Amino acid sequence: MDYVYGPGRNHLFVPGPVNIPEPVLRAMNRNNEDYRSPAVPALTKTLLEDVKKIFKTTSGTPFLIPTTGTGAWESALTNTLSPGDRIVSFLIGQFSLLWIDQQQRLKFNVDVVESDWGQGANLDVLASKLAEDRSHTIKAICIVHNETATGVTNDLSAVRKLLGSGISCASDFLKG
Repeated sequence: MDYVYGPGRNHLFVPGPVNIPEPVLRAMNRNNEDYRSPAVPALTKTLLEDVKKIFKTTSGTPFLIPTTGTGAWESALTNTLSPGDRIVSFLIGQFSLLWIDQQQRLKFNVDVVESDWGQGANLDVLASKLAEDRSHTIKAICIVHNETATGVTNDLSAVRKLLGSGISCASDFLKG
């Protein structure tokens, strides 16, 4: 059976994707620009500046990643780590389960720290793992920031405080 959209606006009552405000829909209601057009560099520059406004910053260079959260995870992992690198990854819900599966398929050495779904990452376990890692084999800590499947938001500032300067902290901000 095919799904038939009813008249009017379809309202989504899910964690994502989100409803797009009418002014944004109206602003998008225009023809596509040819990516080879001489207008594209100026358009791209304004887009990058506008993204800074969304995140309430005036510095840095934003990265627009035209993919799903899973694609962003893969990009972060494969561009900062090498197969065989050791990762500590927290299993706290469905999205973290998918991320861990991806890490394992990418041939990383993954230490999975399980918590009951609905509970956040256990920072005491993280502190212990870091203290035990005297030879600095841990290359990354992976924690889903906002696990929408369970409604848990992890305290990333507390995680960052536990880490030494030699460890990357990959986080899923796309769900937040």
